[in-house]
Amino acid sequence: YLKGKFPMIKLDAVDKKLLEILQQDSKVSVNELSKKLNLTKSPIYDRIKRFENSGLIEKYVAVLDSKKVESTMVIFCSVSLENQKLDAIEAFGLAIESLPEVVESYLMGGANDFLLKVIVKDLEAYHQFSSGILAALPNIAQIKSTFVLNEIKRSSAIPLF
Repeated sequence: YLKGKFPMIKLDAVDKKLLEILQQDSKVSVNELSKKLNLTKSPIYDRIKRFENSGLIEKYVAVLDSKKVESTMVIFCSVSLENQKLDAIEAFGLAIESLPEVVESYLMGGANDFLLKVIVKDLEAYHQFSSGILAALPNIAQIKSTFVLNEIKRSSAIPLF
């Protein structure tokens, strides 16, 4: 659970530029990529296939505009566990993977063990989730919630240095 699935991949300058473009728009045509990268279609296909086969490109998704979705509330939950042994951390990680309200989860160092990004319909739905589902999981010591008032920046792109 805590280990990466694939080894790190060494990227050249063209790989990085291609990935930057795909992170902005994964539906961009190979013809357009070919023009932007000054390459023929075949090496572009080969690079994309290599990224997919290696697991660097995990999947292609549609990114929704949260302001246009009927009513959503974003909450960050800092979760502390009673027991920080490896099996307890792994059990918590596996338990939250099945919760659709949890859209991101991070194992943290410092004051709290996990940071969760939770999306629910409204405050009542969050109360039901935090008290009825999250707090009911084994090994929970404390949950601290921070509510998002306004989204300033959101990106799924990973900077490539």
